Amino acid sequence: MALWAIIPVKPLRRGKSRLAKVISADKRADLNQYLLQHTIQVLNTIDEIEHILVISRDKEALALARELGARTVQEYGNPGLNTALSRAAEVAKSYKTCGILIIPADLPRLEAEDIKAILAFRNDPPVVVIAPDRKKEGTNALFVCPPDLIDFKYGKGSFDEHSQGALDAGARLEICNLPSLELDLDEPEDFALMEAELRLGEQ
Repeated sequence: MALWAIIPVKPLRRGKSRLAKVISADKRADLNQYLLQHTIQVLNTIDEIEHILVISRDKEALALARELGARTVQEYGNPGLNTALSRAAEVAKSYKTCGILIIPADLPRLEAEDIKAILAFRNDPPVVVIAPDRKKEGTNALFVCPPDLIDFKYGKGSFDEHSQGALDAGARLEICNLPSLELDLDEPEDFALMEAELRLGEQ
Protein backbone atom coordinates (compact mmCIF):
# COMPACT_ATOMS: atom_id res chain seq x y z
CA MET A 1 0.00 0.00 0.00
CA ALA A 2 1.74 3.16 -1.24
CA LEU A 3 1.26 6.05 1.18
CA TRP A 4 2.14 9.72 0.90
CA ALA A 5 2.78 12.20 3.71
CA ILE A 6 1.79 15.82 3.06
CA ILE A 7 3.29 18.70 5.02
CA PRO A 8 1.74 22.16 4.56
CA VAL A 9 4.21 24.93 5.44
CA LYS A 10 3.67 28.64 5.89
CA PRO A 11 6.50 31.01 4.89
CA LEU A 12 9.33 30.41 7.34
CA ARG A 13 9.73 34.11 8.12
CA ARG A 14 6.01 34.75 8.54
CA GLY A 15 4.77 31.60 10.21
CA LYS A 16 4.01 31.46 13.93
CA SER A 17 3.13 35.15 14.01
CA ARG A 18 1.15 34.58 17.22
CA LEU A 19 4.47 33.87 18.95
CA ALA A 20 5.73 37.38 18.19
CA LYS A 21 5.16 38.43 21.80
CA VAL A 22 7.56 35.82 23.14
CA ILE A 23 10.29 35.36 20.48
CA SER A 24 11.80 37.57 17.79
CA ALA A 25 11.15 37.27 14.05
CA ASP A 26 14.60 35.74 13.45
CA LYS A 27 14.09 33.15 16.17
CA ARG A 28 10.64 32.31 14.79
CA ALA A 29 12.19 31.74 11.37
CA ASP A 30 14.85 29.48 12.92
CA LEU A 31 12.17 27.62 14.85
CA ASN A 32 10.04 27.10 11.74
CA GLN A 33 13.04 25.82 9.80
CA TYR A 34 13.96 23.43 12.61
CA LEU A 35 10.41 22.09 12.89
CA LEU A 36 10.16 21.48 9.13
CA GLN A 37 13.50 19.71 9.09
CA HIS A 38 12.55 17.61 12.13
CA THR A 39 9.20 16.63 10.60
CA ILE A 40 10.73 15.48 7.32
CA GLN A 41 13.53 13.60 9.06
CA VAL A 42 11.04 11.68 11.20
CA LEU A 43 8.86 10.84 8.20
CA ASN A 44 11.92 9.67 6.26
CA THR A 45 12.35 6.84 8.78
CA ILE A 46 8.88 5.36 8.13
CA ASP A 47 9.10 2.53 5.60
CA GLU A 48 5.35 2.62 4.87
CA ILE A 49 5.57 6.19 3.55
CA GLU A 50 6.63 6.14 -0.09
CA HIS A 51 6.81 9.89 -0.67
CA ILE A 52 6.81 13.10 1.36
CA LEU A 53 5.23 16.15 -0.26
CA VAL A 54 5.73 19.67 1.07
CA ILE A 55 3.38 22.37 -0.17
CA SER A 56 4.21 26.01 0.50
CA ARG A 57 4.45 29.51 -0.96
CA ASP A 58 7.96 29.82 0.52
CA LYS A 59 10.80 29.02 -1.89
CA GLU A 60 13.21 28.73 1.06
CA ALA A 61 11.03 26.09 2.73
CA LEU A 62 10.65 24.19 -0.54
CA ALA A 63 14.40 24.24 -1.17
CA LEU A 64 15.04 22.85 2.32
CA ALA A 65 12.43 20.15 1.75
CA ARG A 66 14.07 19.06 -1.50
CA GLU A 67 17.47 18.92 0.20
CA LEU A 68 15.93 16.44 2.64
CA GLY A 69 14.49 14.27 -0.13
CA ALA A 70 10.90 15.50 -0.20
CA ARG A 71 8.82 16.36 -3.23
CA THR A 72 7.45 19.89 -3.38
CA VAL A 73 4.52 21.89 -4.73
CA GLN A 74 4.83 25.67 -5.08
CA GLU A 75 1.74 27.60 -4.03
CA TYR A 76 0.97 31.09 -5.31
CA GLY A 77 -1.13 33.79 -3.72
CA ASN A 78 -2.89 32.92 -0.50
CA PRO A 79 -5.30 30.08 -1.30
CA GLY A 80 -5.90 28.96 2.29
CA LEU A 81 -4.85 25.74 3.99
CA ASN A 82 -7.75 23.55 2.90
CA THR A 83 -7.39 24.55 -0.75
CA ALA A 84 -3.63 23.94 -0.62
CA LEU A 85 -4.14 20.50 0.92
CA SER A 86 -6.73 19.58 -1.69
CA ARG A 87 -4.22 20.45 -4.38
CA ALA A 88 -1.49 18.41 -2.69
CA ALA A 89 -3.86 15.47 -2.32
CA GLU A 90 -4.61 15.62 -6.05
CA VAL A 91 -0.88 15.39 -6.79
CA ALA A 92 -0.57 12.34 -4.54
CA LYS A 93 -3.64 10.74 -6.13
CA SER A 94 -2.12 11.19 -9.59
CA TYR A 95 0.63 8.82 -8.45
CA LYS A 96 -1.94 6.21 -7.41
CA THR A 97 -1.43 6.60 -3.68
CA CYS A 98 -3.71 4.51 -1.47
CA GLY A 99 -3.76 6.96 1.41
CA ILE A 100 -2.41 10.28 2.64
CA LEU A 101 -1.08 11.39 6.01
CA ILE A 102 -1.26 15.12 6.71
CA ILE A 103 1.26 16.33 9.26
CA PRO A 104 1.72 20.03 10.03
CA ALA A 105 5.28 21.22 10.59
CA ASP A 106 4.66 22.52 14.10
CA LEU A 107 4.75 19.39 16.26
CA PRO A 108 7.97 19.62 18.31
CA ARG A 109 7.44 16.27 20.05
CA LEU A 110 6.81 14.29 16.86
CA GLU A 111 8.48 10.87 16.83
CA ALA A 112 8.46 7.90 14.48
CA GLU A 113 6.41 5.86 16.94
CA ASP A 114 3.59 8.41 16.66
CA ILE A 115 3.40 7.93 12.91
CA LYS A 116 3.52 4.16 13.24
CA ALA A 117 0.65 4.26 15.75
CA ILE A 118 -1.49 6.18 13.28
CA LEU A 119 -0.59 3.99 10.31
CA ALA A 120 -1.39 0.85 12.31
CA PHE A 121 -5.06 1.62 11.48
CA ARG A 122 -4.47 1.85 7.72
CA ASN A 123 -5.78 -1.60 6.85
CA ASP A 124 -9.43 -2.29 6.07
CA PRO A 125 -10.33 1.03 4.42
CA PRO A 126 -12.21 3.28 4.10
CA VAL A 127 -10.74 4.77 7.25
CA VAL A 128 -10.00 8.16 8.77
CA VAL A 129 -7.51 8.43 11.63
CA ILE A 130 -7.29 11.65 13.64
CA ALA A 131 -4.74 12.69 16.26
CA PRO A 132 -6.32 15.72 17.99
CA ASP A 133 -4.59 18.58 19.77
CA ARG A 134 -4.50 18.83 23.56
CA LYS A 135 -7.78 20.77 23.64
CA LYS A 136 -9.53 18.18 21.46
CA GLU A 137 -10.47 20.96 19.06
CA GLY A 138 -7.86 20.88 16.31
CA THR A 139 -6.45 18.17 14.05
CA ASN A 140 -2.73 17.60 14.58
CA ALA A 141 -2.46 14.56 12.31
CA LEU A 142 -4.92 13.20 9.77
CA PHE A 143 -4.73 9.94 7.84
CA VAL A 144 -7.27 9.39 5.07
CA CYS A 145 -7.62 6.20 3.02
CA PRO A 146 -8.62 6.47 0.21
CA PRO A 147 -7.20 10.00 -0.15
CA ASP A 148 -10.39 11.63 -1.49
CA LEU A 149 -12.64 10.20 1.20
CA ILE A 150 -13.42 13.48 3.01
CA ASP A 151 -13.08 17.23 2.50
CA PHE A 152 -10.41 19.03 4.48
CA LYS A 153 -11.87 21.25 7.18
CA TYR A 154 -8.85 22.72 8.94
CA GLY A 155 -9.58 25.74 11.08
CA LYS A 156 -11.60 26.22 14.26
CA GLY A 157 -13.24 22.97 15.36
CA SER A 158 -11.48 20.85 12.73
CA PHE A 159 -11.40 17.78 14.97
CA ASP A 160 -15.21 17.63 15.07
CA GLU A 161 -15.47 18.58 11.40
CA HIS A 162 -13.12 15.80 10.25
CA SER A 163 -14.77 13.29 12.57
CA GLN A 164 -18.20 14.11 11.19
CA GLY A 165 -16.86 13.97 7.66
CA ALA A 166 -15.63 10.43 8.25
CA LEU A 167 -18.98 9.34 9.65
CA ASP A 168 -20.87 10.98 6.79
CA ALA A 169 -18.65 9.10 4.32
CA GLY A 170 -19.42 5.79 6.04
CA ALA A 171 -15.78 5.32 6.95
CA ARG A 172 -14.23 3.76 10.01
CA LEU A 173 -13.18 6.55 12.36
CA GLU A 174 -10.19 6.04 14.64
CA ILE A 175 -9.11 8.61 17.23
CA CYS A 176 -5.43 8.44 18.19
CA ASN A 177 -4.89 10.30 21.47
CA LEU A 178 -1.10 10.62 21.38
CA PRO A 179 0.34 12.87 24.11
CA SER A 180 3.40 13.63 21.99
CA LEU A 181 1.20 15.00 19.20
CA GLU A 182 -1.14 17.04 21.36
CA LEU A 183 1.16 20.08 21.52
CA ASP A 184 1.40 22.25 18.43
CA LEU A 185 3.26 25.54 18.65
CA ASP A 186 0.53 28.06 17.83
CA GLU A 187 0.07 30.23 20.88
CA PRO A 188 2.44 31.75 23.49
CA GLU A 189 1.07 29.28 26.05
CA ASP A 190 2.16 26.40 23.80
CA PHE A 191 5.66 27.84 23.59
CA ALA A 192 5.73 28.26 27.38
CA LEU A 193 4.85 24.58 27.83
CA MET A 194 7.65 23.58 25.48
CA GLU A 195 10.14 25.84 27.24
CA ALA A 196 9.16 24.32 30.61
CA GLU A 197 9.80 20.83 29.21
CA LEU A 198 13.22 21.84 27.92
CA ARG A 199 14.16 23.29 31.31
CA LEU A 200 13.04 20.12 33.09
CA GLY A 201 15.09 18.04 30.65
CA GLU A 202 18.23 19.98 31.50
CA GLN A 203 17.94 19.27 35.22
